[in-house]
Amino acid sequence: MSRPPLHALQGFLLAAKLGNLSRAAEALHVTVSALSHQIRSLEERLGQRLFERLPRGIALTRDGERLKARIAPHLEAIEQALKPYAAGRDRVLHLSLLPSLANAWLVPRLPGFVALHPDIELNLHSSTALVDFDRDQDMDAALRFGPGRWPGVIAVHLFDDWITPVASPGLLARHGNDLARLPLLGDPSGRWHEWFRCFGGNTPARYVAHFSDSESLHRAAAEGLGVALGRMTLARPLLDAGRLIMLCDERLPSDFAHYLVYPPRSQDHAGLTAFRDWLLDAARAYVTETQ
Repeated sequence: MSRPPLHALQGFLLAAKLGNLSRAAEALHVTVSALSHQIRSLEERLGQRLFERLPRGIALTRDGERLKARIAPHLEAIEQALKPYAAGRDRVLHLSLLPSLANAWLVPRLPGFVALHPDIELNLHSSTALVDFDRDQDMDAALRFGPGRWPGVIAVHLFDDWITPVASPGLLARHGNDLARLPLLGDPSGRWHEWFRCFGGNTPARYVAHFSDSESLHRAAAEGLGVALGRMTLARPLLDAGRLIMLCDERLPSDFAHYLVYPPRSQDHAGLTAFRDWLLDAARAYVTETQ
């Protein structure tokens, strides 16, 4: 028989101690369904029923009592042995985020966090894929751009985003800033249609180019390929550098917003708590600067 997973044995012991799956799941920062699955898998593996399901809670069977007596001292010894390393775990924070947000917004602000918390090590994992916290247990948190409704995670709103037409100075010098006469970058079914409906004008018969990612779209606009309906957060470094210019003051709210998200298991991570507090301050300062 292969070795049983340690987390299943931990879940079994805590459920036995509390006599309640809901309270045990809450203490372990997992769902009741996940804990039930762990215990059921353990029962199937051992070929024994470990709990009796009662109207109010659970109770150990005779086999469950024997298992508890055999493994409890060993797991307690392991927990004691690992205690000196817990503090070190809290000083390392693994964060997943989009490369575009890392380059345009987070990385320029990180020296402020490092100055406040020189003892915390940040490991940034740039990826366009949505991290799966259940599968990737080493990942502590993520920065996401979306609707803010993701199952199984805690989502902390940071700031909204806005879109507006942006173009390179060279393109505007050649063609002026009349959208009707400028080459546009985008998708006919995208936000340009809403822009013209809100602020006037006609959608063009065709667009010069369409990009599947926002970073490439903004770079293409900075190179003079056409006018992009730019996201302010990602366009800001190019605007500050003079490589892009806003054609007007009007803006449309983005469909999505920026969030810090993390699984319930990370909510007691001291490094994440410090990062979250700093990040909220940085987000508030950014909103004030860009209003």
